[in-house]
Amino acid sequence: MGAGHHHRLYRPGHTVVHRLPPQCKLLAVAAFAVVVVATPREWVWVLAAYGLPLGVVAATAHVPPGFVLRRMVIEAPFVAFAVVIPFIGLGERIDVFGVALSVEGLWASWNILAKATLGVVAAVLLAATTEPHMMLLGARRLRVPSLLVQIAMFMLRYMDVIAGEARRMRIARESRGFQARDLRHAPVIARSAGALFIRSYERGERVHLAMLSRGYTGSMPVTQDLSASWRQWAVAASLPGTALAVAAVGGTVGAALGGAW
Repeated sequence: MGAGHHHRLYRPGHTVVHRLPPQCKLLAVAAFAVVVVATPREWVWVLAAYGLPLGVVAATAHVPPGFVLRRMVIEAPFVAFAVVIPFIGLGERIDVFGVALSVEGLWASWNILAKATLGVVAAVLLAATTEPHMMLLGARRLRVPSLLVQIAMFMLRYMDVIAGEARRMRIARESRGFQARDLRHAPVIARSAGALFIRSYERGERVHLAMLSRGYTGSMPVTQDLSASWRQWAVAASLPGTALAVAAVGGTVGAALGGAW
């Protein structure tokens, strides 16, 4: 389970960010997200300024903007929802290019878009600089329940195995002339899904028996040294620390000026 498992979200590298222990990066991203979520939506420039430390992290890790943008497609449902809010929102309305939009809806839309975007970018950078299995080992170091970590590890390890099995079954169907064109072919797909479930269950039983025969006692051994120095913790803390400093300055200036700015 300690073997490398490269994922398409991961971008191999040897930068300072890549070398940070996974638990440091996990805590840094979580703390950054807390600061972002706690920031009032009226602090427009503060939310915009949060993008600067993320840009520094991306530049330091040699993660190009295109890499991040392509993987931000996951945010599309939030964007679609945010676009609709100003049209269906209640309360005071304002005319924008001849269309009456809800003021409260506009603020809600900005709040969702800004914070969701910052969170997604931070998560993409985390995934781009940390191998999936290392993130799980980092979560284990952070005292996440061992059972949850092991379930995630096995899911990660055998996801490609099950996908490969499904691909072989699809090729076998197509080699016999089967093409799923409409709902009439749904029963065949359903039977294939059932067969895949049974095969997966049986494979899981065999793997579990093999693990028990090799001395598995309920926890997986960790071969990597994931200890973190105080310097590494300090480097990781620079992301949420910078965001917190920006929020503190924003709160001070906002209190002096009042309102949105």
